[in-house]
Amino acid sequence: MNFGIKALAFAFLCGAGLFSCDTSQNLSVDDAALRAANGSDGNWLTHGLDYAETRYSPLSQISAENINELGLAWDLDLGTKRGIETTPLVVNGVMYLTGPWSKVFAVNAKDGSLIWEYDPQVSGSYGERGCCDVVNRGVAFYEGAVFVGAFDGRLISLNAETGKPNWEVMTVDTDKPYTITGAPRVVKGKVIIGNGGAEFGVRGYFTAYDAKTGEQAWRFYTVPGNPSDGFENETMEMAAKTWTGEWWKYGGGGTVWDNMAYDPDLNLLYVGTGNGSPWDRNQRSPEGGDNLFLSSILAINPDNGELQWYYQTTPGDSWDFTATQHMILADLEIEGQPRKVLMQAPKNGFFYVLDRTNGELISAEKFTYVNWAKSIDPETSRPIEEEWARYKDVNALIAPNYDGGHNWQPMTFDKKRNLVFLPARETASVYGQDKSWIYNERGFGTGIGWNLSTGEDPSKPTIKDDKFDKLKGVLIAWDPIKQEARWKIEQETPWSGGMLSTAGDLVFIGTPDGFLKALNPENGKVLWQANLQSGILGSPVSYRVDGEQYVSIAVGWGGGYGMKNKHTPEILPGHLYTFKIGGEKALPKAPEIVEKQLINPEWESSEGELTRGETLFWQYCGPCHVVNGGGGGVAPDFAYSPMVGNAAFNDVVLKGALLENGMPNFGDRLTEKETHDIQTYIIEQVRMVSK
Repeated sequence: MNFGIKALAFAFLCGAGLFSCDTSQNLSVDDAALRAANGSDGNWLTHGLDYAETRYSPLSQISAENINELGLAWDLDLGTKRGIETTPLVVNGVMYLTGPWSKVFAVNAKDGSLIWEYDPQVSGSYGERGCCDVVNRGVAFYEGAVFVGAFDGRLISLNAETGKPNWEVMTVDTDKPYTITGAPRVVKGKVIIGNGGAEFGVRGYFTAYDAKTGEQAWRFYTVPGNPSDGFENETMEMAAKTWTGEWWKYGGGGTVWDNMAYDPDLNLLYVGTGNGSPWDRNQRSPEGGDNLFLSSILAINPDNGELQWYYQTTPGDSWDFTATQHMILADLEIEGQPRKVLMQAPKNGFFYVLDRTNGELISAEKFTYVNWAKSIDPETSRPIEEEWARYKDVNALIAPNYDGGHNWQPMTFDKKRNLVFLPARETASVYGQDKSWIYNERGFGTGIGWNLSTGEDPSKPTIKDDKFDKLKGVLIAWDPIKQEARWKIEQETPWSGGMLSTAGDLVFIGTPDGFLKALNPENGKVLWQANLQSGILGSPVSYRVDGEQYVSIAVGWGGGYGMKNKHTPEILPGHLYTFKIGGEKALPKAPEIVEKQLINPEWESSEGELTRGETLFWQYCGPCHVVNGGGGGVAPDFAYSPMVGNAAFNDVVLKGALLENGMPNFGDRLTEKETHDIQTYIIEQVRMVSK
C-alpha cells in the first residue's frame, strides 16, 4: 500500500471512530516510531510505554486537581476466567491486550467495542507445565502486526486489522516443560521472546525472529549445556567454568520469562534471567560456582545476539531469586556526574543501580526486609551472605522468599521527581535440603521438579529470625540516587498489580481486593479509587483518543499467588475497565456471595493411608490447591469440593475430565489407591477443623 492510499484508509477509519484522529502517525509502527515512543502522541506502543520501560505517561489532562471527576467511560466483558496480567498496547485508537491461555483482543479504545478476538487454541494439557497459572503479560506491535507468545511455546504474528495469523513458529522443544507468559519485544525488525520452565527442569534461552517472516535470527542460551556436545560459543564455554557436576541433566534453568529493555543509542538490549533448576545449588552444582548466567542482567547486541556485558545479582542462586523483574533505563545525576543507568529491584531484596553502558555497579541497597545477605560489597559487587544462607545442614527462615521482595509486577519511574514507585512485599520462608530429593526427568505436573527444599521439618527452623514481622505488601517511593525510600505504605494484601505514573501528578495501581487507586506521588495518599469487585493483577495504561485522556486496566484474578488465595468474596470473569474525566457509566455491583459448606463424606481410612496421602497431596495437588485455606483462589479449596469422596474425583484426576480447563490428567502417574490416599488426607484435614 503506498502512502496516498494508506492516508485515505486512515482518514476513513478515523472518521468511523476506529482510530485516533489526534495523532500525526500513520497506521504503521516502524523502528523510528518505537524509538521515539514516549506516549506524548497519545499511544502506548510498547510494553513499558517506551524502550526505557518507564511506564510514565506524559499526559496530564487527568490530574490531581480533577481526579474526583474520573468516572467509568466503558467496560468490556472478556469472557475469560483465570489470571490476567496484561499491559495493553494502544495504537492509533485501537487497544491490543491478552488474556488467559494467550488469547488476544483488539478493542476500540474510545468506546470499548470488540474489533476482533484471536484464540491460539492452546491445549488444556499445557496447564500443568506452568508454575503460575496460564497467564500472559501482553503483545508487541510492529508494522501492522501484533505478536504474541502462546503458552505452549509458539510465537505468533497476527494481522493487526483482522486478527488473522501471518505466521507462527514453535520456539521451544515441546517434549520439555517450557511455557511462554511474557510479552515479546521488537527491536530493529526482530521479535525477541524468552520462556519459562526453570521450576520443572529446562535450559533457559531467548530468541530473535524476523518480524516479517518468523525466521530465526539468533538465539542466546543463558546457561551452558552438556560439555560433551560442544558449546555454542565462547560465552557458553566461559559460563561452563562456573558450574560443577552434571548440571545439564537438570536443565540448569535461567529462563527469560519476563522483562527486557532497550537503549537505541547504545544499541544494547537488556535481558533479565531466572533461577536455577533445581533451586538448591548443592544439587545442580555440588562443588559450588556462580552458575552463570542465572539471576543476571545481560546486555546483548540485538543485531547478532552477542553478549556485551553482564551483572549477576545473585551468584549461585539457591533461593529462586530471579532477576527477571522489571528494569528501567534513565539518565540520572549521581555524585555530580551524569550517568546512564539501569535500575532493577529483583526478588533478592536489593535495589540495583547499574551503569548501563558497561554493567558497573553504582549502588545497591535493601528496599525490603532482607536477612540472607548483609549488603552488596562495593569492591566485589557481590552479596555478603550470612554463613547459614545456603541452608546446608540447617533449616533457615530466609527473607525474602521465592515470591521475592518484588516480583513480576512492573514498577514505574516518575521523571519529574526521579522516583521509582515499587510494589514491594516483605516475605520469608523456611529453606532446607530435602535429603530424599531425586531428579524426575518428566519434571512438570509432579511437584518433584520444583525441588522446593523445605527440609525435614520446615515448621521448626534451626535458624530463626525474630525480626521478621509478617507477610505483607509495601508500596514504596524509592529514590534511586540516594538509594532510600521517600515513603513507604503498608498495603492490605501481600500481592498487587503493576503501576503507572503520569505527568498529572498521579500514580495508579490495582489491588487484589478489587480497587483501582490513584495516589499522590508525594506521600502515597489515596486520592481516588474505584471498586471493580474482582482482584487486579494487570498493569494500568493511559492514552489519548480524540483529545480525551483515558486510564484503562484489565481485571482478572489468578496467577501463581492467586491459584491458592483471593482477597474478594468471589472471583469474577475477566473484564476491561476504562476511565475518563466525566465518565458516567456505573461501576460493577458487588456479586452475590455463594455460601459454601465443608465436605463431610463417609470415609474410612488408616494411619498409613493418611501419611501416604499427605506426601502425594503436596507432590501433585499442593502446588495449586489448598485445604481449609479460606476458600482457595482460582483453584478450589478442597475443603469445600463436592468431588472429594466420590467418583468425580477420579474422573478429574485420573481421567482428565477437566483437562480443557487446565486441570492435569494424572492417570499415567497415579493409581486409584493413591488417589484414595490423597482424599484421605484431604478429608482428615477437614475433620480436624470441624471438631
